[in-house]
Amino acid sequence: MTRRIVRNVIQISTAAVITFLLIFFLDRNFRVLPNAIHEYLPSHHAGLVITDITVTTCTSYNPFSSCDLDTSVWHRIDKDLHLGKTLFSHAYLHVSRKREEELKDGDKVVVDVTVGRLNPSVADAEKAAAKGLDNKNEKWESRPAGLWVKRSSKKGASDSKNAVAGIDVLFGDDAVEAREGWSMTGTPLLLDVGRSVPSAHLTLRRGAEHPPVKPVLRIRDNGKFKIVQLADLHLSTGVGACRDALPEGQKCEADPRTLDFVTKILEEEKPDLVVLSGDQVNGETAPDTQTAIFKYAQILIKHKIPYVSIFGNHDDEGSLSRAAQMDLIETLPYSLSKAGPESIDGVGNYFIEVLGRGSSSHSALTVYLLDTHAYSPNERKYPGYDWIKPNQIEWFRQTAQGLKKKHREYTHVHMDVAFIHIPLPEYQNGRNLTLVSPWKEPTTAPTFNSGFHDALVEEGVVMVSCGHDHVNEYCAVDFKEDGKPALWMCYAGAAGFGGYAGYGGFHRKIRVFDFDMNEGRINTWKRVEYGEDVDKKIEEIMIVDGGHPVRPMQD
Repeated sequence: MTRRIVRNVIQISTAAVITFLLIFFLDRNFRVLPNAIHEYLPSHHAGLVITDITVTTCTSYNPFSSCDLDTSVWHRIDKDLHLGKTLFSHAYLHVSRKREEELKDGDKVVVDVTVGRLNPSVADAEKAAAKGLDNKNEKWESRPAGLWVKRSSKKGASDSKNAVAGIDVLFGDDAVEAREGWSMTGTPLLLDVGRSVPSAHLTLRRGAEHPPVKPVLRIRDNGKFKIVQLADLHLSTGVGACRDALPEGQKCEADPRTLDFVTKILEEEKPDLVVLSGDQVNGETAPDTQTAIFKYAQILIKHKIPYVSIFGNHDDEGSLSRAAQMDLIETLPYSLSKAGPESIDGVGNYFIEVLGRGSSSHSALTVYLLDTHAYSPNERKYPGYDWIKPNQIEWFRQTAQGLKKKHREYTHVHMDVAFIHIPLPEYQNGRNLTLVSPWKEPTTAPTFNSGFHDALVEEGVVMVSCGHDHVNEYCAVDFKEDGKPALWMCYAGAAGFGGYAGYGGFHRKIRVFDFDMNEGRINTWKRVEYGEDVDKKIEEIMIVDGGHPVRPMQD
């Protein structure tokens, strides 16, 4: 009996060890484990300086090949520089770093980084000679992948504004940096991969971290406030491929065309706030989610426009979970996005307040944002998409009721609005539903109704807007039992060329909401990317007046 037990223990232990080693080997080379186990966020630790940088390359067919270095010396930036697109090979960037107080005499600190085939010391010497100067600066040191590192052991080098304190990798020739104090090196790393792999670009932060700009939202002096809703951008790593683009037959790169459209509308409409209502990232074509996020963020930061974001069903299908993305987005300039309470379902359940004009400390407008999740957790019983959960609805109710007393202190009409990604069931079956603009595709609301529509109405929210169904661009109002308008429900229409369109020829859209707090009024219209109406407001309608939803105006 004892021998049998010992034999079973030995067999189970042996099987466990073999399984562990097999999974470890496969994951090291093919990343078979979920993203949440080894998802990446760049490490930026205050007081750390970088003392060296290198690149390792490994192959899955060689069991003795490894992309790991001594972890007591090196920190691996956990992004495969090949983005998992090569069959057998992988490459990683590694940095060695120390705390400033741990530096000893003779320790070198990285003060510059570049990429190229030629030794930059030659060019430095030629420049010095042309100016009649001695070239006594530190020499460039060669590293793999065309990487050149300049290090200094001079006293105070770590205090220099040139000392490199953070390093990261972004991908694609259209990659941009969105963080304050960071800059890209320009030339991509020289990796022996095909054109199907987006180029890998180093980006550096020198000196101390800069706190991001976080503006206070306020109604303009004329009583106006404008929100632009960007829905379903579907950005990729690299330029992306256009889907259902018009006109047909022309060269089309998805992300550049999408972002050109966004830039045009931002510059013409000049919004006070941008709401990104989900599926900013096309997870399937974004093996580096961070690169995709920075594309839209850089435009908003450049234009100094505050923005908030929630997630759709595709955002976390790439390299980062919702939580990891929000951790990153919260650190960006002009981002007012929040993860929200950890005690309720989802990431991105929060609200923001827009203060009254002048020096008022009272809220004039409250914007609620909620996570509508992704796919149904019970596909057999409720096929399709997920729904807003009871604890989210309870959080919303308690928050709205808790804010009402303070909102009554505002001397004008206070209004509440909401943004989500996946539409509510009432978008297609609301009481006496009246549409402005027709249905263009089936509404893919969840088949289970958790009651969020009724909560919105009961708490006095006048409008909710969503994305998700790319070709639907209508606004609709349903009615209470007494015949009064209950809630306006709008679609934005998709802006991104990386997502589907079709359905008889859809031109990408962006929705605008114009708030007149003098009258308690909301007007909304759409802007189009292509066609004869590109410079016009399309289907402008009044949806709220005197702080209450109104019936659509009859022609």
